[in-house]
Amino acid sequence: MPKMKTRTGAKKRYKVTGTGKITRRKANLNHILGKKASKRKRALTGDFELEPGDARRAKRQLGL
Repeated sequence: MPKMKTRTGAKKRYKVTGTGKITRRKANLNHILGKKASKRKRALTGDFELEPGDARRAKRQLGL
């Protein structure tokens, strides 16, 4: 049986922490930032843990 390939889209979006949790970035912080309030942009920064159902799907896509 060949090795299972990682989905490259998931590889770019998710990061696995040392404890095995899967984190992601929030959306809406890539472009058209001039019209967004500074408070809103600050709220979108940082890493956020995936919900259990989404984490299960992400793990399967990452080959974990």
